[in-house]
Amino acid sequence: MKMHVPPVIELARQSGLSVRQPEKARDPVFLDFVESLQPDLGVVVAYGKILSTRLLAIPSHGFINVHGSLLPKYRGAAPIQRAIEAGESVTGVSIMKVDEELDHGPVFATEQTAIRPDDHSFHVAERLALSGASLLRKVIDEIESGRAVAREQDHANATLAPKISREQARVSWTDPARSLYNRWRAFDPWPGLFTSIANEDVKLSELSVIEDPRSSSPGTILDISSSGLDVSTGDGRLRIGTLQRPGRKSVSASLAAHDLGLGPGDTLR
Repeated sequence: MKMHVPPVIELARQSGLSVRQPEKARDPVFLDFVESLQPDLGVVVAYGKILSTRLLAIPSHGFINVHGSLLPKYRGAAPIQRAIEAGESVTGVSIMKVDEELDHGPVFATEQTAIRPDDHSFHVAERLALSGASLLRKVIDEIESGRAVAREQDHANATLAPKISREQARVSWTDPARSLYNRWRAFDPWPGLFTSIANEDVKLSELSVIEDPRSSSPGTILDISSSGLDVSTGDGRLRIGTLQRPGRKSVSASLAAHDLGLGPGDTLR
């Protein structure tokens, strides 16, 4: 819970570059400063706010953005997480021209990457950060040489990737086990996935899907072993490897179940 200088700012200062951190990009003093630079191009990455008309008009080549999806899919604040949550097997990065709408501008270039079955959001983010940086340099070179071509997005096929809230991480046991597993991968490390046990919000981790033709009421504990806690869902069973109670460390699900007095046949909410 301490304030830290962003890594980009640290690198800029080490390189002797001028730095400005306006509270709002619409600040007239900041806009005057940017105009005084007479920039050729502006670049934003993970900025998360709509840029003003005045700011967009300052660079002679406008602004470009590095976005973590294959546009027009997953426009918005959480493209990587929402792609994993949806069970996608492929995503990517797009370099797009910024306009006054959310991730709406024409696209200069894209690069795909696979989403592996065991990938979490931070795994995909690390790969996209590297490919996005490389692709950004390529597009900047093409803009400088006059070879860059931006193509309009297919707006009719646009999908949204809205910001994630903690409440979305609460388990609904009527969902299929595979959907819950994907949501856990998408929401790890924050906000994770949690359920209510004995009036506590308990965080679930080390999850896996167990194919099981047997049916039981969603949320029913089917088995407790050293491998984990098996719970019935709307389709299949979800194995929970570790549980974390509020204010405590993560422990094996079998130990946590013992401490909470849980056994086969009990129901999670």
